[in-house]
Formats: sequence, structure tokens, C-alpha cells
Amino acid sequence: MVRIPRTDIDILPLVLGANTFGWTSDERISFAVLDAFVAAGGSLIDTADGYSHWAPGNHGGESETIIGRWLSARRCRDRVLIATKVATHPQFHGLSPATVSAAARASLERLGTDRIDLYYAHFDDETQSIEDMAGAFDALVREGVVRHVGLSNFSVDREREWIAYADREGLARPVALQPQYNLLHRGDVENGYGPLARESDVALFPYFSLASGLLTGKYHSAEEIEGSAREGMIGAYLPDEDATRAAFAVLDTARRIADAHGVEVAAVALAWLRARGATAPIASARIPGQLPALLASAALELAADEVTALDEASEPFV
Repeated sequence: MVRIPRTDIDILPLVLGANTFGWTSDERISFAVLDAFVAAGGSLIDTADGYSHWAPGNHGGESETIIGRWLSARRCRDRVLIATKVATHPQFHGLSPATVSAAARASLERLGTDRIDLYYAHFDDETQSIEDMAGAFDALVREGVVRHVGLSNFSVDREREWIAYADREGLARPVALQPQYNLLHRGDVENGYGPLARESDVALFPYFSLASGLLTGKYHSAEEIEGSAREGMIGAYLPDEDATRAAFAVLDTARRIADAHGVEVAAVALAWLRARGATAPIASARIPGQLPALLASAALELAADEVTALDEASEPFV
């Protein structure tokens, strides 16, 4: 177990991403994924009010709604921790104080709960001042409907400014940052968000930890990705021939290490993130059968030479 800094919360070092719920996972399958995650000792579930407004027929809030129905059906609210986010729901776009307040209440209703354990500002809203946004989140904490605050997809400078302002004014201080980080996307964290997390003593919860599925080890060549449902998202990591060669060299290294430990490539990719300072990576499972590889990462400790091998293989992505 790991502790979220500046809280009394201990979690399994794996966060369940719920972006698939109501999108590629229907309600029945989503319930099965949640059941299996909690049965294995997991507790922190990460969603957002905007999930999954991009899917045909969806309007936003589908993931939260499914989680809320599951919480009610299983009567397990006190056994789990809910992280959700504000800024992208079509009806609650941005981070004005009025929007943050209204969006939080809409999330609470969909989730069927009286509190959000970790509430993220999902994307920066540069029309708003740091002072006003920090004040809006602080008001929710003081009201008791939010326990802790997190930041995602802000610039390092704006996140540092928020933390400093909260400290100076005695407001609810962010306890978590959520940036993109994986073996094929390293620079943002290693050159910015990671040092900020360390100096500010906040948790680092990386998203896209498995590079949209490329780091699961499912694919052995670029040709296998062509025509797949994830071709567009994975393609962002393979913009040219050099990047493609480098990415599959990383996968070859991860496969060798996975074979040595008797685990899947996904477990190695997630364990590397922890070895590099992540508090707990966020990873999604479309079906319950994908969970064991993710859960195995929580107990996998890579040897120093294995971390070095992965560092060296993924150097082009720093």
C-alpha cells in the first residue's frame, strides 16, 4: 500500500481508470470490472464528469452514472475512494467558480454519494485566475462535499502557482497531480511535473500509463495496429519510422523483463512508472480479463538493472 501525501489515505499502488465505462464497457461488464478490482484490494477509482461525451449517443456523465449504480447495488461506498474531475462536461465546461460548484453537485448526484474523495481540475481554464479557481475548490472542501483537491493538464507553472497560492492563503492544497506519463512519453513528467510533485509533496497519478494500449504488449508490429479500434490513439506515439522503431525496441525490452518475472508486459510498464516515482499509475480494463496483468504490477518490484534497461530503451521519448 502507498499513502497519498498530506492525507490519511492508503491505497493499492494502482488506480482503476473508469473512462471505458459507458463507452467500450457496458454497465454489466463495468460492474464486473469494479467487483474484481475491489476484490483484489483496489480502492481508488478515477473518472471524470466528461466521460464519455465523445461517444455516439452519449452526453457526458455516463461513467459516473454507472459507478453510482454500482455503489448503490453493492453498498460499498465506504470501501472505495472516488476521484472525479471537472472542466469537460458539455453542460459544465471550464472552471469558473459557478461552473465548479454546479458540476460538483451534478457529479455527486450521478455518483449517488455525499462526497468526492479527490476532485480534479481536469484542464486549465485560462479565462479564470488561479485565485478564483483555488477559492472555488476550497469552498467545496470547506463545505464537506470534497475531501481533497487535484490538478491535471495545467502547465507546470500554473500548477506551482496554485499550490503556492493555496499555501499562502491557507486554502485546500492540491494533494495530487495527474499528467500523462509512460515509457513512450517521458519528458513532461521527468522535466517538469515530477520535480514539482517531489518539491511540493503531492501524489503523482499518471494517465495513459499504457500508451493507449500499445504498452500492453498486444502488438508486435505497426502493421498489427492498422485497422484496430485504437489505431488513432496509438498513432500519436508512432508519428514516424524512427519513433516506431524506438517504441517496438522498448516493447522488446519490456517483454524480456516480463518473461523473467512471469508477468505480462503491462505489469512491467506500470511497475516502471512506480520505480520512476509515480505514486500509483492509472490504468483501465475494458473487461475483467484485462485486470490481472494490471494488478500484478502492484506487487512487482523491478531490479535496478531492469529499470536502467527500460530507461535506456525509452531514452528517445524523454
